[in-house]
Amino acid sequence: MSGGFFRFLVARFLLIIPTVFILVTIVFFVMRATGDPISAALGGRLSPEELHRRIHAAGYDRPLIVQYFEYLAGLLRGDLGTTLTDNQKVSDILLRYGAATLELSLLALIIALVVGIGFGRLAARHRDRTADAGIRVFAILCYATPVFFLGLVLKLVFSVWLAVLPASGRSSLESEMQFGRLVSPTGLYIVDSLQLGDFSVLVDVLKHAILPSLALGLLTAGVFIRLVRTNVISTYTSGYVEAARSRGVSERRLLSKHAWRPALIPIVTVMGMQIAMMLAGAVLTETTFEWKGLGFILADYLKKRDFVAVQGIVILIAIIVSVVNFVVDVVSALLDPRVRY
Repeated sequence: MSGGFFRFLVARFLLIIPTVFILVTIVFFVMRATGDPISAALGGRLSPEELHRRIHAAGYDRPLIVQYFEYLAGLLRGDLGTTLTDNQKVSDILLRYGAATLELSLLALIIALVVGIGFGRLAARHRDRTADAGIRVFAILCYATPVFFLGLVLKLVFSVWLAVLPASGRSSLESEMQFGRLVSPTGLYIVDSLQLGDFSVLVDVLKHAILPSLALGLLTAGVFIRLVRTNVISTYTSGYVEAARSRGVSERRLLSKHAWRPALIPIVTVMGMQIAMMLAGAVLTETTFEWKGLGFILADYLKKRDFVAVQGIVILIAIIVSVVNFVVDVVSALLDPRVRY
């Protein structure tokens, strides 16, 4: 590890701290813009006396800046507060539902990378031919179709018409009962099914995951296809590739060895932003397929106006996005050392 790369690594990592701090601050004050959380969540269901008593007990009648610094102190201790509507620790909710969102996002990312990179490279190789035109139309349809609409279409086709895949949930009731036998479940159903050693449970979990991961993954795959195609074509026609072609290097090797790695640099950068958008799309995807992850529970708490829970979930998503961008910066630096200077 060179000194320049180490300094770059430390600088990018330290940038996570002010980024998360700014996001936490914005989320806190935006959540308080409509008043205290208890009035927002329970104002229409409590008497004025009981409402005032709860507001005073929670400390929401104190100056906003005092509440803000107390909230920051709680975050440093790992305390994200307690939900107002069901009296659960926000940290417990994040642990319980975060694994589901992580599993869905990873599966969707695999689909996006396989479809996006595979079709993007194929379109670049067959530039301006029939295959290229068909792939470009497919890419436009992928990223132009709202994820909830694509989810409904997939459910209609594969769950209603063909009846080959389940329409909602993460697993069947029988599999859920099997997971209850685990001493230390991870919350990642694929991993938990492997712990059980029951192949039928694994198949059931994968069948439930196909449609939601396809809906979310194809949305991102459309962007990846066009990005990969454009960048590969750009490097494929560059001077050093032409020089290699003049030396008799095969077209397949030109694409896989000479043109591919330089094309990865802008692709990896945009992938970081797309992963952030994928987490945003998870809200609609999980709601459409009743996939009980952070997006599903976030929508539920938004309807209940439980701003304490919403605040904790949004902060976790912000931290994940910051860490993903850090990883993307590191990968970009490994691919192109010039970015660290």
